[in-house]
Amino acid sequence: MRYSRDMIGYGENTPDPRWPGGARIAVQIVMNYEEGGENSIEHGDAASEAFLSEIIGAQPWPGKRHWNMESIYDYGARAGFWRLHRMLKDVPVTVYGVATALERAPEQVAAMQASGWEIATHGLKWIDYRDVPPEVEAEHIARAVELHTRVTGERPRGFYQGRTSMNTVALGCEEGGFEYLADTIADDLPYWHVHNDKPQLMVPYTMDANDMRFSSGQGFGTGVEFFDYLRDSFDVLYAEGEAGVPKMMSIGLHCRLMGRPGRAIALQRFLEHARAHEGVWFATRLDIARHWAKEHPYTPRLRPSQMERDAFVQKFGGIYEHSPFIAERVWDAEMGAIHDTPAGLSGRMAQIFRSASDQERLGVLIAHPDLAGKLALAKRLTAESTSEQASAGLDALTDTERAEFQRVNTEYVAKHGFPFIIAVRDHDKAGIMAAMQARLANDTETERDTAERQVMRIAQLRLQDALKG
Repeated sequence: MRYSRDMIGYGENTPDPRWPGGARIAVQIVMNYEEGGENSIEHGDAASEAFLSEIIGAQPWPGKRHWNMESIYDYGARAGFWRLHRMLKDVPVTVYGVATALERAPEQVAAMQASGWEIATHGLKWIDYRDVPPEVEAEHIARAVELHTRVTGERPRGFYQGRTSMNTVALGCEEGGFEYLADTIADDLPYWHVHNDKPQLMVPYTMDANDMRFSSGQGFGTGVEFFDYLRDSFDVLYAEGEAGVPKMMSIGLHCRLMGRPGRAIALQRFLEHARAHEGVWFATRLDIARHWAKEHPYTPRLRPSQMERDAFVQKFGGIYEHSPFIAERVWDAEMGAIHDTPAGLSGRMAQIFRSASDQERLGVLIAHPDLAGKLALAKRLTAESTSEQASAGLDALTDTERAEFQRVNTEYVAKHGFPFIIAVRDHDKAGIMAAMQARLANDTETERDTAERQVMRIAQLRLQDALKG
């Protein structure tokens, strides 16, 4: 089974985004413009809207218009937009514009463009796509791009559907004209997503630093709460930037929500807080996407989880000495992006090794060659073992040293029933010999456990080489 989700991303060590001017944080503000694109009988939908409004517990009204719901959305267009525009007109902003909403907002679109804001597409309509067939959603995306281009004069370079299906990101990739997709909440930095062997840049969005939580049961009740959350998010990310690991901060706004006066003040206070700091880059999402594509272009890399079975076993079948069954069982089990890293793949291989039968694990131990033994002299070691033994100088022993290794090897095998095994890259020649002599005195149960741990350590080191870069 292939697991589709990437649960590791950049891992412990995130890349340095190298924000312009050495900025410590990139702040990205999104204005969602959805008013006039929401569910409505007048828009040809089956029911009224019920999402992200002031009405507690709102439900769709099948076959009926909802005056209060429509007028809440109207407020966003008539008043909320202009209040936010006055606050943000000098700030780089990305608008997530629903195409049918933009078509009904010529004055607002003109104001967005006069301010130099980026207008990304927010899809054709502000509707839920979870049950929409992929061919219909693809048609909607195409129509959104076409209508957006007619309304604004240029095609959108970014895409955020919002109320997505499991097909949305794939369809966005396949559309082929987007410099970034934003339907992800998976990171604090942009990242490359690969679909059908083609890279697509993802610029993550936010559901937490988002005024949508004014309309949810577990969310913000006052502007003070929203400001506190934005300030704390900024401060943590800013401190990380000062420590050398800069990130981006996304903020999501809606005209009908944040545009209300009791909430808008929170945005004003946040802007003042952020501007009081040095090294803050306010940017559109397109600015960030283009910066990332230049500074961190997509680089193809080996992805074990995507390999065919024969190729995978051929490459990794020798990680556990002469024991390809480990690689075979790894491939046959669940694999995903987490197994495309040395730590992830070695962890899965160790799991498979531990779950093997006692006889199978013993067979892996027995398959290992003696250190500086006859196979090494005859140059009949695997490439991995040859390299490892050479790294510790075991290919250049004196006659006396070789005789001592062979003597201890013989005693060790006679006592325990398998060769002495150690991850030689962790030791020098003297350290290896000292370990051999010390472990020779162990009981076999203890030594069996030690040898198996060393086998897994050897595999980990081999995978670091195999997946380097």
